[in-house]
Amino acid sequence: MKHLTTSLALAALALSACAQTATPPASPAGPELSLSRLECGTGVTNDVGRFSDTFAMDGKKVPFVFSCYLIQRGDEYMLWDSGHSMSAGAPAPKVSLVDQLAQRGIKPEQIKFLGISHYHNDHIGQASSFPQATLLIGKGDWEVVSSPKPVGTNPAFLTPWLTGGSKLETVPLDKDVFGDGRVIMLTTPGHTPGHHSLLVKLRDTGPVLITGDLAHFHENYESNGVPSFNTSRAETLASLDRFKKIAAGLKATVVLQHDARDVAKLPAFPAAAK
Repeated sequence: MKHLTTSLALAALALSACAQTATPPASPAGPELSLSRLECGTGVTNDVGRFSDTFAMDGKKVPFVFSCYLIQRGDEYMLWDSGHSMSAGAPAPKVSLVDQLAQRGIKPEQIKFLGISHYHNDHIGQASSFPQATLLIGKGDWEVVSSPKPVGTNPAFLTPWLTGGSKLETVPLDKDVFGDGRVIMLTTPGHTPGHHSLLVKLRDTGPVLITGDLAHFHENYESNGVPSFNTSRAETLASLDRFKKIAAGLKATVVLQHDARDVAKLPAFPAAAK
């Protein structure tokens, strides 16, 4: 009887252990994450054909917008791109990023990271408003910006980092920005040597992929159109392939930063997707 009692006790312990391992503990959710769209320029109309080197859809014109994004993780903030400068003429923003952020009481010095998709002026125009932020920029792009004769960019917009007065991190590959796997800069070269796109994994909305200028419109995204002014056709096509596979695998919401038909997928600041 004693032997039977011991066996039953051991069996009960084994079943208990199985029950405990069958339902693994949930991983920590981490600080709340949110994503907002900011207006970073005044929309214009552009010829889609100019953004494809195969002369596809020449003459088709669609609205072209300029968007930036605010990511909030707990009490930490990241800006993705900084849009046109306030002195850009017709496409200049009607309201600066600093003034937009003030609507929620966010001060420039609270921005921890300024992530840059690439070095073109409509993506770095207001960067110098956030000199306390750590600049995250593709290594290949930084090499161009910091060269003696940069082409395709105005380095003056990045003066706080070029002079060494502000924190800089060049990003050669992917970058897990906050270290928890929820905000990731994805290396997608081709438009420029160090171009990056952004993946944000939201609790309710799900994964969101923001293109940068990997593609400008649905027409060239869907047909793998490559602008003639890209720095590498082969890298662009490889980056589009990678990006689309990530989007399909994660069932992500894709936002083309310049396509007016896309940007409304995310709420305009001060509202936010979570």
